[in-house]
Amino acid sequence: MDKPMNIFDISGRAMSAQLVRLNATASNMANAGTVAGSQQGAYRAIRPVFQPITEKPGVATVTVKNMVQSDTLAIKRHDPGHPLADQNGDVWEAGVDTSSELVDMVDASRNYQNNVQVLNTAKSLLLETIRIGK
Repeated sequence: MDKPMNIFDISGRAMSAQLVRLNATASNMANAGTVAGSQQGAYRAIRPVFQPITEKPGVATVTVKNMVQSDTLAIKRHDPGHPLADQNGDVWEAGVDTSSELVDMVDASRNYQNNVQVLNTAKSLLLETIRIGK
């Protein structure tokens, strides 16, 4: 039988999930504005799907279940001089909304930092308990 989750397990898993979210957002931002020769070839934003892990009431965390592509469509732009342009002179720009990606990045970063603070508080409390016990 697995040992029960403790505060370090809970926050650590939540931090890992937020790190995946930050990496996905960074990938989306890096690919914003890229173009392809077809709508199917254009980059589509990726998002992690979180799955809750509940051990018992009041004890829960998350894990990344999988990654999904956004349903935001690529944007057609007429640019006949572009080397990737199709026979009509169109290229397809990645359908990435940089404003929402920045908001998501700030949110994920704050969630990560909150979990760092939880770990630091738990560590301080444990060290203080050990000090008092001596």
